[in-house]
Amino acid sequence: MLQLQVIRENKDAIINALKKRNFDAKPVLEKVLDCDEKRRSLQTKLDSVLAESNKLSKDIGFLFKSGKADEANVLKAKTTSLKEDSKKLSDELNQAANQLNDLLYQIPNVPNETVPAGSTDEDNEEVFREGVIPELASNALPHWELAKKYDIIDFELGVKITGAGFPVYKGKGARLQRALISYFLDKNVEAGYTEMQVPHLVNETSGFGTGQLPDKEGQMYHIGEDNLYLIPTAEVPITNLFRNEIISAKDFPICYTGYTPCFRREAGSYGAHVRGLNRLHQFDKVEIVRVEHPENSYDALNQMVEHIKNILRELKLPYRILRLCGGDLGFTSALTFDFEVFSTAQDRWLEISSVSNFETYQANRLKFRFKDENGKKHLVHTLNGSALALPRVLAGILENYQTENGIEIPEVLQPYCGFERID
Repeated sequence: MLQLQVIRENKDAIINALKKRNFDAKPVLEKVLDCDEKRRSLQTKLDSVLAESNKLSKDIGFLFKSGKADEANVLKAKTTSLKEDSKKLSDELNQAANQLNDLLYQIPNVPNETVPAGSTDEDNEEVFREGVIPELASNALPHWELAKKYDIIDFELGVKITGAGFPVYKGKGARLQRALISYFLDKNVEAGYTEMQVPHLVNETSGFGTGQLPDKEGQMYHIGEDNLYLIPTAEVPITNLFRNEIISAKDFPICYTGYTPCFRREAGSYGAHVRGLNRLHQFDKVEIVRVEHPENSYDALNQMVEHIKNILRELKLPYRILRLCGGDLGFTSALTFDFEVFSTAQDRWLEISSVSNFETYQANRLKFRFKDENGKKHLVHTLNGSALALPRVLAGILENYQTENGIEIPEVLQPYCGFERID
């Protein structure tokens, strides 16, 4: 969330910047500042009452030692009144602090100055494109038909077991899925990321820490009895490893990667654009997370983009990169680049990765800071990206690598799969 001091000093600039998101920040920012003023006033009053109470306690002790019990008892009666006042002020202060947090949670991150204005994904800016789109035979099939033809993914069986959006991978389909996970992890580790295995469920505090709550509450699977959430991405547990932590400036950069299944309730729409692997409730993803010094975070973002480019080059998949406009930007992100692979059989682009810089937005929620060389504490910058999300990468491979004799396996994956073709 945004820092209070930044809001106090830059209210008008924040209001103007958030217009890129088509978000009218003025009403909520004014409420934030009013609530903050009330909170600070209550804190001042409480501090005064506590200071007076502490002074009286010392005076009472001195009077009792001096044999002046009557005077001491008079002061004790006053301390009782002060305790009641302090409790009332404490309750009001907690209420004001909670109200202030609730207001701050409603404000999205301020977009980076390079974020283009716009309302929908049609306003996103293409910044890079690479790869040769293959020419397929006239009878080329979309991946859901290929999956059925070669018996490698069973969508109907998933419906039987759980419901729509929970596919079952079979035989070479399951092995290809496992190969992609191993390949992505190996590439990330080679690039300097430390592999982590993290829980697939998180508590409510973790959800608030990275910004999934309250913004995406309806998109997450919730286990009510235990008040836990199935993770929508490994970003949530990995980034929350640092909640309430203080690191040293010499610890930068911190680079983690992890594979997890991901769970999202938002599949809900129909049509060819969400058929097969295009939109799922459960899917696999390999994530990269970085913690950076604020001065270096945008260089780190560019490094993450180049890293994912190299993976897609090795897979020999045609792809493009979009800079998301303000209206399509995630709630917590300051700048996001989306990677999309071209599906020849569907004749459309499929999103396979989002790479984002959150600047201090998540760190402020997490209370994640670093000490500089002078011992002063500052908020870190956090970043994350998919490297990569499997379903649409798999869809792109199946469709773009199909031939009359089966589906070829990208050369770089063959050692991981143990086979060269699905036929």
